[in-house]
Amino acid sequence: MMSRPLQQVALHVRRRFVTAAMLVVVVILASLTPSLSAVAHDSRVEKPTIVLVHGVWADASSWQRVVERLQDDGYPVRAVANPLRSLTSDAAYLRAILDTMTGPVVLVGHSYGGAVITNAATGSPNVRALVYVNAFALDQGETTLGVVGPDSALSAPDPTTVFDFVPATLPPTATTDLYLKKSVVFTSFAAGLSADQKAVVAASQRPPALAAGIEPSGPPAWRTIPSWYLIGTEDEIIPPDVQRSMAKRAGSSVTEFGAGHLGLITEPRTVTRVIEQAATSVR
Repeated sequence: MMSRPLQQVALHVRRRFVTAAMLVVVVILASLTPSLSAVAHDSRVEKPTIVLVHGVWADASSWQRVVERLQDDGYPVRAVANPLRSLTSDAAYLRAILDTMTGPVVLVGHSYGGAVITNAATGSPNVRALVYVNAFALDQGETTLGVVGPDSALSAPDPTTVFDFVPATLPPTATTDLYLKKSVVFTSFAAGLSADQKAVVAASQRPPALAAGIEPSGPPAWRTIPSWYLIGTEDEIIPPDVQRSMAKRAGSSVTEFGAGHLGLITEPRTVTRVIEQAATSVR
């Protein structure tokens, strides 16, 4: 048997060993804590805020299925209300929203929303990527109604066969609201949606003022900010060849998908994927 003095020595040794081991663990954990904190911090700042801008005859709810997917993937999202009054004032309103935000932003525009982001993002330090979804990537001096071309459903010789003007006084002025005829919604604007969905679009459309379609664009943000472009090959509002021309000029990374003008509703998975491609480029 071990004598009492030896037992005391052994106990003392074990205690010192345990104390030393605990100190080693504490040191290791202390050295790891900043790294783990940094990793957690990096995971937060990795994801930029996605700002979604709707087009004419629509509202922010048109982004619903895209918003859900982006949020599920951990992105902060803002689907803003586009006033649809004039290109200058709409871009100024969006810029005011961007100026309240901190951190990097991926700015996404659908249809006329593309013209708005093209103007609002110029000179913005936060906007790191632009995404155009069946959208107008205008150059300086161009107008949305001026670039759609003769193959667009908006380019009928008689505008009264396409639009309902409010007020109905002709000729329209810059402040006249333009509603799409129900027939145009069903055959062209909402192509690819079910009959019930088309009926909802026709009934709930938010009209732009004519100024939104005829006011010239300013210096384009795509000259200095990287861009991505989704081209709907079945689009009857902004024909695919017009979209291809704008995307090429902007140097955009292009994805084509078999969608009509409302591809953000009919193909939200593809739209989300391209937005996230742009977002992962932001560091």
